[in-house]
Amino acid sequence: MAQQGIKKLAQETAIYGVSSILGRFVNFLLVPLYTRVLMTGEYGIVTHLYSLTALLMVALTYGMETGFFRFANKYRNQYQKVYGTALITLASTSVAFLAVYSIFYAPITSFLGYSQHPEFVTFLMFAVAMDAFASIPFAYLRFKNRPIRFVAIRFVYIGANVVLNLFFFIVCPWLMQVAPHLVDWFYNPAYGVGYVFVSNVIGTAIMMLFLIPEIFGIKFYFSLNILKKMLRYSFPLLILGIAGIMNQSIDRLIFIHLFEDQEFARSELGIYGACFKVAMIMMMFTQAFRFAYEPFVFARHKSKNSKAVYADAMKYYIIFSLLIFLGMMFYLDFIKLLIDEEYWVGLKIVPIILWAYIFQGIYFNLSIWYKLLDKTMFGALFAGIGLAITLTIQIIFVPKYSYMASAWAAFVCFFVMMLISYFVGQRYMPIRYDFKTIGLYIVVTLALFGASFLVDTQHVIVNYAYRTFLLAIFVVLIVKRDFPLSEIPVVKRFVRK
Repeated sequence: MAQQGIKKLAQETAIYGVSSILGRFVNFLLVPLYTRVLMTGEYGIVTHLYSLTALLMVALTYGMETGFFRFANKYRNQYQKVYGTALITLASTSVAFLAVYSIFYAPITSFLGYSQHPEFVTFLMFAVAMDAFASIPFAYLRFKNRPIRFVAIRFVYIGANVVLNLFFFIVCPWLMQVAPHLVDWFYNPAYGVGYVFVSNVIGTAIMMLFLIPEIFGIKFYFSLNILKKMLRYSFPLLILGIAGIMNQSIDRLIFIHLFEDQEFARSELGIYGACFKVAMIMMMFTQAFRFAYEPFVFARHKSKNSKAVYADAMKYYIIFSLLIFLGMMFYLDFIKLLIDEEYWVGLKIVPIILWAYIFQGIYFNLSIWYKLLDKTMFGALFAGIGLAITLTIQIIFVPKYSYMASAWAAFVCFFVMMLISYFVGQRYMPIRYDFKTIGLYIVVTLALFGASFLVDTQHVIVNYAYRTFLLAIFVVLIVKRDFPLSEIPVVKRFVRK
């Protein structure tokens, strides 16, 4: 029975994880479209406003999703009361948020710099409010062990958003040329970037329709006592969430406010946002790795020595991240085709952002100690330090060095957070990480990356062949030292020990 439960849990975890990765990947595929149909300044608007959504989502959900899981499991016999309380509370705060926005509509849109197109902000606010409310029905589906329906509804939103973007940016312009009467009654070619936000709010509304059974298919309960407990539990998560998300998005949030020339600022932000998206391939691959490496790591440690498992998990994460770094940098000339040539000037930030993501991943791996010891306020402290570093670098250097300063701010922020978390963590929960092996791989990575610049001919095939050879050296080193083929699932069937 225990093995069946573990197997079921693993299957559901894979479904949720793969859906999250695929969702990010499908949305990532919109970047080539945006960079080809939008000017850099217009894409700067998308980058700026979407960086705001992450912060708003944390604020509007205020940890209630995690709180629901905590108390629905604690009060299994009253889970519907917990669900109803969370649902009514999120609905109330989402409506209140929209009401406050409606009252202060003009100053908010003016402060954000969109007084000429305030509807961009309005579309975004409605989409975020619906998303925040939907977090509880989605949590309910996970609680009820319904991963297929969870994933299906997620993909309804993703599919609708992609189709609507293709419709507004590809189909409608074509119809305006061949049969304008079909679309000219609702489509305005000059509206441009506005259709990004129109697509988003319509897609979110469609998603909400599919959640109706989870919203209205239960008896509504509300418990003030449960709500108080949930809020007490969730509030520290809100602080952690805001601090964490600010580190990831503050650079794009304040960027345009650091320049007098707003048009120039949006253009620079558009270039930064597009090239930042290219670097996000690292994040998608490392997320996928987290679902792939765990069976391998735990298979090597059947004992109950959990610290050894954490140390190995860290080592394999770093190895895999360095492999992705080399792969992306060696084939960046090909990867850059994802974005329009107008944005290529910003590709010099990609290696910096990739290292920032590596440091961020190491930091998340290190954070196991304060989560296990219930010392989560350390997480808030580290995030606060990182935020102070990011803001300082942004404010001082962005006006002079533009998005290059933003990239280095992310690098320094997560590098410092990583170091502080390690040294403090070693006091509370000492873990012996394999620094000898980790150091070797980092040195080899930097050496191979440096060697890649030694050959740069006019023949693309020669350049790719040389870089592929360098990448093969790293792969052989991995296989020889830490990834013996005879121990890797599936592959081991075809390899002799």
